[in-house]
Amino acid sequence: MNFASCADRDAIEQEMPWEERDVSKTMYQFLTHARDRFPNRPAVSYQLTSGPKDKAETLTWDELHRFTVQAANLFRSLGVGENDTVAYVLPNANETLFALFGGMIAGIANPINPLLEPEQIASILRETDAKVVVTLKAFPKTDLPQKVTEAVRHAPHVHTVLEVDLLRYLTPPKSWIVPLIRPKNDGEHHAEVLDFRKEMAKHNTTLDFEDSAGDRVGAYFHTGGTTGMPKVAQHRYDGMVYNGWLGDTLLFTEEDTIMCPLPLFHVFAVQVIMMSAIASGAHVVFPTPQGYRGDGVFDNFWKLIERWKISFVITVPTAVSALMQRPVDADISSVKVAFSGSAPMPMELFKRFEEASKVTIVEGYGLTEATCLVSCNPPSGEKKVGSVGIPFPHTDVRIIKQTADGPVECATDEIGEICISNPGVYAGHTYTEADKNADLFHADKYLRTGDLGRIDEDRYLWITGRAKDLIIRGGHNIDPAEIEEALAQHPAVAMAGAIGQPDSHSGELPCAYVELVEGAEVTSEELLSHAKTLVHERAAHPKHVEVLTELPKTAVGKVFKPDLRKMAITRIYDAALEEAGVPARVSEVIDDKKRGLVARLAKNGADDAAVGNVLGSFTRPWEWVDG
Repeated sequence: MNFASCADRDAIEQEMPWEERDVSKTMYQFLTHARDRFPNRPAVSYQLTSGPKDKAETLTWDELHRFTVQAANLFRSLGVGENDTVAYVLPNANETLFALFGGMIAGIANPINPLLEPEQIASILRETDAKVVVTLKAFPKTDLPQKVTEAVRHAPHVHTVLEVDLLRYLTPPKSWIVPLIRPKNDGEHHAEVLDFRKEMAKHNTTLDFEDSAGDRVGAYFHTGGTTGMPKVAQHRYDGMVYNGWLGDTLLFTEEDTIMCPLPLFHVFAVQVIMMSAIASGAHVVFPTPQGYRGDGVFDNFWKLIERWKISFVITVPTAVSALMQRPVDADISSVKVAFSGSAPMPMELFKRFEEASKVTIVEGYGLTEATCLVSCNPPSGEKKVGSVGIPFPHTDVRIIKQTADGPVECATDEIGEICISNPGVYAGHTYTEADKNADLFHADKYLRTGDLGRIDEDRYLWITGRAKDLIIRGGHNIDPAEIEEALAQHPAVAMAGAIGQPDSHSGELPCAYVELVEGAEVTSEELLSHAKTLVHERAAHPKHVEVLTELPKTAVGKVFKPDLRKMAITRIYDAALEEAGVPARVSEVIDDKKRGLVARLAKNGADDAAVGNVLGSFTRPWEWVDG
């Protein structure tokens, strides 16, 4: 079907309600349908190393189905029922997909970010009441097995750990060397440790148990970045199939090959790309365990596109920024479109990429709490750069503002909170923790995203900022995106993140942190001057711009602003204490569940009164690190 305009979108939606569409009702049905339609076509390819001629393993849809069913039978034999959780803490690999889909069929799959600390992994395992964990066997250049061992010690209901050995993906001489240098995992926990592939091989390739009767929760996805205790969102089969249906209906066919260097613990890779592949029969390529973070991926990226004859590229702004520092050194004429998500793309970066690669970037919008997809610029229609396009069929977007008379729907181009309803929204039950669902829905139906945005006269959706990301200067709201856009236009700047730094007078003042293009040089003073010429509102002029070697980012490439806020609090509080002659200094800034960011101070001989006199004028709380 065509998806070039709002009229096309409306025509698709008006065919019938979503509930009446003939789509799979369970994950087993969904995957089996793909197997039946495309048994011998390639489903997924994976290479451990990034070289364009390096060893790769390709699985057909029939093979992926067989391995997945073996994994599901294994999990069920380990006591995993429909309401039990199979967690995996893995980098990308074909085994990751077996754990994902097998976990969804036997019970509830729970992907966990391998970059999290043991305390956070353990917290998620406890929150989801995981029974089985799939993770790596000890391997060079990763401490993941050691972290998971520590996490399992603090997750008493985990009774089995299944290990994946990446050794089988290597060729000599590396495959000979790894057993000699494999690090030891000396940690201990209470769970039984087994080899994932060996245990799978003991089971049938046909389902040993009765499939689910219909729609149910099939996955838990945690939200948040790399600090704090993430919330856990619940995804139902229906929302996953909806994401796949969109990809099949609007874009992909079995002739397409998709490059996806995003992690398989994130909704973009799982609920958008893999579900679309299942629905359409498209082939997905995963380069290296760490995707974009893998050794040599950026250097070899264009050649990998040529090797696999990629038609669609999945990316994020930070990855595009890195790619723009490398010449296009291969034939990439097979690429139709590059899809970008996770964060708005600065206009200058958008222009640089399209000029260098001759590939069109299409920006879209999704979020974990909605099982992902919400809107997209139509690939074959008008693309409004900077917008996130047209809401998908069967997705209802409302812009709501809070007034003295209660919530009210905004007029055209009026900014408010983006609220959405679609098959991916589990109204009333988005998070596993019931208290986190309180006040999360408008009219008991529309998920309150926390994103600020507007809908223009052509019904395109624009994100203008995060409600919690707003810089509030003396009661005046400042959108950080304007500052970031201005700084990104400087030729030396690769990426920028703007936040509010504490201020004793205004509450917050705008400041920014930037990451430079490789090899570039620029001073903070030059960037401040540059920003002032482009940010027209005087109140939004940044008061401080700092150059960092690398901006803190989440695993999917978003600038991680909580870390920037911690830097700003430390800098401002220490400067104020030093100016007042008080010897106390910020030791760390922690993310407290109830109070938000809290500065923890080392006394260094100072007393409460002296520190209170200095920091009492700031809104952010503080406490002593040593009691």
